[in-house]
Amino acid sequence: MTSFDEKSSSMKKIMLFEGDIETQGYFSIQLAEAFEKLGHKTFIFDLASPWSSTEKFFKFYEKGNTVLVNFNFHGMSGEEYFLDENDRMMWDALQIPAYNIVVDHPMYYHHFLEKVPKDYHHINIDRNHEKYMRRFFPEIKNGPFLPLAGTQLYPNKSYVPARYRRYDVTMVGNYTPPSQFEKYITRIDDEYTEFYYGMIDDLLAHPMRTVEDVAQEHIKREIPEVTEEELKMLMSKLTFIDLYVRFTTRGEAVKALADAGIKVNVFGGGWDRLDCKKPENLIVGNSLDSVGCLKKLCQSKISLNVMPWFRDGAHDRIFNSMLNGALCLTDSSVYLDEILTDKVNSMIYSTDNIGALPDMVNWLLDNPSDLQRIIDNGYELAKSAHTWEHRAEMLHNLIERDGTS
Repeated sequence: MTSFDEKSSSMKKIMLFEGDIETQGYFSIQLAEAFEKLGHKTFIFDLASPWSSTEKFFKFYEKGNTVLVNFNFHGMSGEEYFLDENDRMMWDALQIPAYNIVVDHPMYYHHFLEKVPKDYHHINIDRNHEKYMRRFFPEIKNGPFLPLAGTQLYPNKSYVPARYRRYDVTMVGNYTPPSQFEKYITRIDDEYTEFYYGMIDDLLAHPMRTVEDVAQEHIKREIPEVTEEELKMLMSKLTFIDLYVRFTTRGEAVKALADAGIKVNVFGGGWDRLDCKKPENLIVGNSLDSVGCLKKLCQSKISLNVMPWFRDGAHDRIFNSMLNGALCLTDSSVYLDEILTDKVNSMIYSTDNIGALPDMVNWLLDNPSDLQRIIDNGYELAKSAHTWEHRAEMLHNLIERDGTS
């Protein structure tokens, strides 16, 4: 770890987590390295070795000068080693502020949001998630908006030009057949089945709408007298709708390319279950950890991204692609429309016109100079504003400001 002068030693000490969800652990490691460069001392708690990590944490902990930065409620999900005999969280007992970066929609976490630490800050990666939190959990400190970021695998080396890369098109990420969620759609009766499919059809037909907006519209149409508290409860029961439309769109995008004769290299679980007319064009690789995914992006000319129904945020796959020299081919969002420019630093398609994807890919492959120009511009964009170092600076300012207020 770095050495600290008198000024930096007064800065907050920051605890993060690894050892559970690999991706989020990798994000934590990137943030820890960036926090260290800013002058913070950091400690990464290993959730796979909780008891030994607890002992190390107490050696690291400094009363009144330690904060927690976590992802998706790690450390506050009911883990017994963070609770005392009265079920009080350790963070409350030690008066440690918690800054929780939630990388999924809040509807997945109502049960955790009902019991958060006293000094809890909910950090959203999508501005619609911020609105949702303000509406249904107004008592919780909410914000700021913190988009996900990217990691450059070889920061001291130039990326390999597109013409020398192994893969034309790559998709890194898992796939689940939407049929897996039908048991939740059909579990009650035909009336409910029709109700749920009505939401799904609406979202697929209007892909820039959010799950919560469509759900509210359909619920109020059926139950005009529904209360705000009842709406809140119902939202937490509709996560399968989000997953259904997410994986439907992801599968359709990959299938459109493969069925058009374009080789698509997919790395992640479940892709062998995608129903294609031309499965020979779907090159299925293994599931990979974060570094493995970055290595594949370093070998790719074009990286396909399908947003997980974040309609006013970003995904780390976008910035990971750019930082590792692959062209980002992505659908958009309100936020992405603000930072990306089609055919300048990315290629942007619409999920209600997925059939246009093959022509876009063929144009890029047939015009290598344009492909490389867009790649280079995308790299400069991501390098200038969308690394974990940039996100660490935002969190640093928030943490230090809160500590002096």
